[in-house]
Amino acid sequence: MSSREAQLLAKEQGVDLVEIAANANPPVVKIIDWGKFQYQKMKEEAKNRKKAREKQSELKQMKIGLKISENDLNIKVRKMREFLDGGDRVKIMVIFRGREMAHKEIGQDLLDKILGLIGDDIVIEGKAQFNGRNLSVGIRKK
Repeated sequence: MSSREAQLLAKEQGVDLVEIAANANPPVVKIIDWGKFQYQKMKEEAKNRKKAREKQSELKQMKIGLKISENDLNIKVRKMREFLDGGDRVKIMVIFRGREMAHKEIGQDLLDKILGLIGDDIVIEGKAQFNGRNLSVGIRKK
């Protein structure tokens, strides 16, 4: 129908004439309530954002002190493996307290030991960095 007829029909029904495809020949329009259309569009975008966020892997943090016992370390490594198997990324933080800052090489050795215990099917995201009193590195599953 002609654009004039469509405008009259929309005005008669008390709704809006919304252009859907401007580049089409002839242009495609719909007779709908503009407020309702915007509301539905907003809800759909929110739903899509939520789906995208669910698909993203979550970042889990695991804090470890330098004086951790062997058994406690094994428990933390097992938990990190569970996180990685679940599709999450893990940030390992070796925490230095007091005079431990003088022995940063011990923290690096502990971090290397942890990475060795976790396994070979991981990807290290960047190199280990000192952030204040923490030595941290991010890992994810291959």
